[in-house]
Amino acid sequence: MTIENTVCNENAVRDVFNVNDFVVYPTHGVGKITGVETQKIGEIELTLFVIFFEKEKMTLRVPMHRAAAAGLRHISDEVQIQKAIKTLKGKAKTSRGMWSRRAQEYEAKINSGNILSIAEVVRDLHKNVDQSERSYSERMIYESALGRLAGEVAAAESIDSKEASDRLLKVLRSQNEKEKAAA
Repeated sequence: MTIENTVCNENAVRDVFNVNDFVVYPTHGVGKITGVETQKIGEIELTLFVIFFEKEKMTLRVPMHRAAAAGLRHISDEVQIQKAIKTLKGKAKTSRGMWSRRAQEYEAKINSGNILSIAEVVRDLHKNVDQSERSYSERMIYESALGRLAGEVAAAESIDSKEASDRLLKVLRSQNEKEKAAA
């Protein structure tokens, strides 16, 4: 990539994301762009988005020209949120394979940053949420997915994470009750 292409890409990305926008970074979830800064590394000058992740109390700097390749995206719109909720209402899919393989697949879905994939993980792992024999790793993956989904719903609807989580859990519990009544 030439310097000219990099400058064009940075200008295009700068027009897409603004300071104070909530964004999703696939491996960390919802963050807020708190600034844009320039750093010189060796002979190269980079323009970076500064993104703060409240939940982890972490700041990440993403080079503008790598933002799209890194998977940085805006918070889902209402249509995507409704599709995610519809996914939660769907029938849980259970795999019979080894847990280690399923755990890797769940982690990959969570880290994809795709709200529908994250909703699938929440839906599929929620049915065992109250079982005491549930493994620690299963519980942690479930909580991670629920936290990511709730974080995005909270940012999209301007509510706090607890309220978003409660709303999602209500949908999941309602679905569990319907499945039990049908069985």
